[in-house]
Amino acid sequence: MFQSLVEKMQNAFSKFRNKGKLTEADVKAGMREIKLALLEADVNFKVVKEFVARVSERAVGNEVLESLLPGQQIVKIVNEELVTLMGGTNQKLNISPKPPTVILMCGLQGSGKTTHCGKLARMFKKQGRNPLLVACDIYRPAAITQLQVVGEKVGVNVFERGTADPAETTKEAIKHAIKYGFDTVIIDTAGRLHVDE
Repeated sequence: MFQSLVEKMQNAFSKFRNKGKLTEADVKAGMREIKLALLEADVNFKVVKEFVARVSERAVGNEVLESLLPGQQIVKIVNEELVTLMGGTNQKLNISPKPPTVILMCGLQGSGKTTHCGKLARMFKKQGRNPLLVACDIYRPAAITQLQVVGEKVGVNVFERGTADPAETTKEAIKHAIKYGFDTVIIDTAGRLHVDE
């Protein structure tokens, strides 16, 4: 999903790169492509509308139109606004004072939740924590096996109950974590489509 977004953003930026000076029409055309790229990546319409308005307002000003490298300036503005949109600063995960800390991975199908579970587990392990991965994606073929492979690669145990109810599996996994000293529980869930309620 992010690769597709990156490609579409680069395509939009390519329209700016070879211009010595940008007109308001150039900016509008580029912003239209950026807007479509964000909408296709399932970013909320209201967020996209506000984002494009902020970028356009900054891009149409003298700051860009009279700069020597307007294409680079547009890329800089979009980058700054994306950073602002995402919160602007790095945030640490909240760790529960009473173990285990439970992290539920949610997101669209194919967005990389299972792989990210492994990355989080590896990060926590490097920090001296004892994470447990929990397989709750019972719908996608081989999802449990994939999580087991990911867990093996990062040296982290995987709790699974086959195709049992994910809510029950989660409850059992938390009891298991408490009993065996796992201080972080990372739950891999089934993905959703943008049309799912």
